[in-house]
Amino acid sequence: MDWPSVLDVGVGAGALLVGVGFFVAMIALAKLFARLRTTLDEVDRQIRDVGKPVGEALEHVEAISATADETLARLGGAVGALESVANSVSGTTSLVREALSPAIVNIGATLAGVSAGLRRLVTGKSPRDGSEELIHHGK
Repeated sequence: MDWPSVLDVGVGAGALLVGVGFFVAMIALAKLFARLRTTLDEVDRQIRDVGKPVGEALEHVEAISATADETLARLGGAVGALESVANSVSGTTSLVREALSPAIVNIGATLAGVSAGLRRLVTGKSPRDGSEELIHHGK
C-alpha cells in the first residue's frame, strides 16, 4: 500500500464524517425550528383568544372615561352656577345692607328723639340747656 492512497482515503473519510456531522446538526436545527414554530403558533392562538376580551374591556374603559368626562363637564357647569349664585347673593346682601343702613340710622335718631322727649316730659329738664321747665304742672 502506498501512503498517498491511504492519505486520500483518510481525507475522503474525514470529509464524509464532516458532511454527516453537518447533516446531523441541520436535522437538529430543523427540529428546533419546528418546535419554535409550534410554540409561536400557540402564542398566536392565545393572543387571539385574549385579544377580543381585552378589546371589549378597553371599549368599556373608553365608555367609562367618556361618561366621566361628561360628568366632570356637568360638574364644572354646576360649580359655575354656584359661583354665579354666590355672587348674586353677595350683591343682594350688599344692596340690602345699603338699603337698611339709612333706615337703621333713622330709627336710631328717632329713638334718641323719643327718649329725649320722654326725659323732658318726665324730668321737666331740657337736654340742651339743663334748665327746668314746667310742662303741664299748671304753675
